[in-house]
Amino acid sequence: MSMNGELLRVTPGELARALEDPEWAWDFAAHVQEQENEETTPAEARHFTTHQTWHLMDFLLKRLAFPVDITYGEEPIPEADGWGYEPPRYLTNERVRLAAERLGRMTYDELIRGVDHAELAAAEVYPQIWDSPSSLEWAGDVFPALTEFFRSAASADHAIVIWLE
Repeated sequence: MSMNGELLRVTPGELARALEDPEWAWDFAAHVQEQENEETTPAEARHFTTHQTWHLMDFLLKRLAFPVDITYGEEPIPEADGWGYEPPRYLTNERVRLAAERLGRMTYDELIRGVDHAELAAAEVYPQIWDSPSSLEWAGDVFPALTEFFRSAASADHAIVIWLE
């Protein structure tokens, strides 16, 4: 079984409801995931998965002192259990805007510049696939899509709920 990073765009009203009723939020997230398909672009999507790249993204962004925790979220959703490996957290619409603005200023090549694959292996970055320099290219397609997802969420004034599943 693999661990995947999951992100859900929510309106301010949906976030308020999620904070009051985490069970509703779980059902809403499942409904959104069921409704989308491979043809839904990151800009149109309400749900986005970083698949197994979540830990790599976290490692790379922390290395650059990225100001927003887009891997785990920042604020907990009280009493929300059973979402996966740990309770979900969220980013307010203001933090989503900041993240989108900062993500829009970088490329994946800039994100991995100066990183050695052995450094990822030594840090035990999940999943353990860091056996060659080319392994850093593995998440190259996810980063632009993640940036697009955040940009779209920011322009719609959405918050984002984040969890590992």
